[in-house]
Amino acid sequence: MNDWPEGWSGNNGGDRHGRGGASAQPEGPRVMRQVQRGRAPGPSAPPHGVPQQPTYTDGHGEGGYDSGYNTGQVYGAPGGGGPQDPPGSYGQDPRPAPDWRRRIKWTAITLVTVLVVVSVGTYFWADSKLKREVDLSKVIDRPDAGEGTNYLIVGSDSRAGMSAEEKKKLHTGSAAGKRTDSMMILHVGDNGNTMISLPRDSNVTIPTFKGSESGKTYQGTGRQVKLNAAYAEDGPELLVRTVEANTGLRIDHYAEIGFGGFAKIVDAVGGVEMDIPKAFKDDKSGADFQAGKQTLNGEQALAFVRTRYAFANSDLDRTKNQQKFLSALASQTATPGTVLNPFKLYPTMGAGLDTLTVDTDMSLFDLGSMFWAMKGITGGDGKSMNMPISGNSANGNLQWDTAKVKTLVNQLKNDEKVTVSGN
Repeated sequence: MNDWPEGWSGNNGGDRHGRGGASAQPEGPRVMRQVQRGRAPGPSAPPHGVPQQPTYTDGHGEGGYDSGYNTGQVYGAPGGGGPQDPPGSYGQDPRPAPDWRRRIKWTAITLVTVLVVVSVGTYFWADSKLKREVDLSKVIDRPDAGEGTNYLIVGSDSRAGMSAEEKKKLHTGSAAGKRTDSMMILHVGDNGNTMISLPRDSNVTIPTFKGSESGKTYQGTGRQVKLNAAYAEDGPELLVRTVEANTGLRIDHYAEIGFGGFAKIVDAVGGVEMDIPKAFKDDKSGADFQAGKQTLNGEQALAFVRTRYAFANSDLDRTKNQQKFLSALASQTATPGTVLNPFKLYPTMGAGLDTLTVDTDMSLFDLGSMFWAMKGITGGDGKSMNMPISGNSANGNLQWDTAKVKTLVNQLKNDEKVTVSGN
């Protein structure tokens, strides 16, 4: 009895010749089971009598078996990594190119935002430090306003905040109270800026005025004094009143700085270069300078602007040096090396604002306009001069040239180019 399934026998079907058969006929090609790639549409029935075999797929589907065969995916096709893919991509899409226009846009926005925040913060910081203490509304009988803007700039010998060592170093002495060492009118207009020094020994008449503290009105008696006596008598308000009454020119803003603040500004800006035409020495101010270009520190700068006894024309020569130095200081302060360098800008602003006293209506823009005009005069965009002097008055003070002063004031009021020359 044959136990093989139907159609099968020990000699492989009788007339079929397999290995070990007696026939010399070669064995026919052996049929190999096909490995299905992917899921077959449906199970097919096995040959009769043969147990059901597992379905060979590529590892997907129920009962799947990983055959280990390649799925047929070729290199470079979607889903498979290959030699054409960038290193490390393993079939992923390549990284998109950076959007430089977008990056530049946001970088610019960030920088502008930071600049605005810093600028606004600096403005409010500086504005809070500005000492607005001079009330020009207390000045009575004022002239009519003209074209342009007129600043009265005062350098006082105030020693406020200075230690005994600083007073000794800067040769300021220890006198009580305050006096004016320098006074000048700066006119800012469309037809050029003009800086006019008012010698402290100028002969002026003290007019009727209202006391800045008492509010009491003091009638003018025709009393003639040196100009700096007005400041010593009742401070900035009487000084403004006296200048306006003796010139007929309205003062729009007032700015004053003391000894200590002046020296600190110069040191903060890194010194100021000056070209001194002739050597001079003065024991009272501490000046000792050789001729030629040199950079003055705070101590030297203060001695330079205070010296008068070493010059033949005394106060007139001193006022010329004061103009020259203040213009150079403004020019040095306004350079990109100072403005764009926070390590110079903030110490310079701090030093100036700590000791700068201005009128109650002065804004930072007004203050900036003043310094910018002074810088322009240094560069030749404007004129610097002394108040025209005709000689000495009976009391020994310097007498202004009345005719020239009248012409000068009219030109300033009308914002015309100044043609008058000073001493």
